[in-house]
Amino acid sequence: MNRFEGRTVIVTGAGSGIGRATAVRLLTEGADVVATDVSAARLDELTTAHGSDRLVTVTGDVTAASTIDALLTAVGGKVDALANVAGIMDGFLPPSEVDDQTWDRVLSVNLTGPMRLCRAVLPLMIAKGVGSIVNVSSEAGLRAGAAGAAYTTSKHALIGYTRSISVFHAPQGVRANVVAPGAVATNIEAPFRSAYAGERLGPLMGIIPGVATSEHLAAAICWLLSDDSMNVTGAVLASDGGWSAI
Repeated sequence: MNRFEGRTVIVTGAGSGIGRATAVRLLTEGADVVATDVSAARLDELTTAHGSDRLVTVTGDVTAASTIDALLTAVGGKVDALANVAGIMDGFLPPSEVDDQTWDRVLSVNLTGPMRLCRAVLPLMIAKGVGSIVNVSSEAGLRAGAAGAAYTTSKHALIGYTRSISVFHAPQGVRANVVAPGAVATNIEAPFRSAYAGERLGPLMGIIPGVATSEHLAAAICWLLSDDSMNVTGAVLASDGGWSAI
């Protein structure tokens, strides 16, 4: 299928995991992909495996203004869709233990970075009268027992921000939706940095129905980015094996 032929899509966190699987699927479906990641080595691996004249990579931190500027330069004033996938965990630190450095970094990467990139591309989409944004939240955006305080807060807030985009900009042709993954097999490290969190959350983790692949999530993201979901905006699509239904 060539659902994205002739369209330019930005994908963050594209060096590994869900971001990489999303970039690869978009390329397979005909998109021009601008892929960004904090790791140059991972982007080089992506280019080696899937490189073409339709793939451009930008190395940078999603929280940095220079990265956003580089992405805007790379798309050349045209962006049809955006997938904000990049994110980091918080060591499952509870509210009583979370430190300022963890809080600030997690909120910066998981919420402020996506907000700034959305803000940067929205005028381009509004001017064109069409655009699709997918922000990747988490099961932790739907419940408080799936992560620590910082991560949970960031993913709840990302859902609210995405819905705000939908409310304000749907009349201007821009759709914005959320994918909320459950457990996914990626290379993101998620150690418990709190003994109490392990005791408190460990039993709750026992209800996780299964572990998805990155490709499972890429399928959901690309559906929401595509015209197949043209009547969907402001939605939260849980791709979690039924976790949120328990």
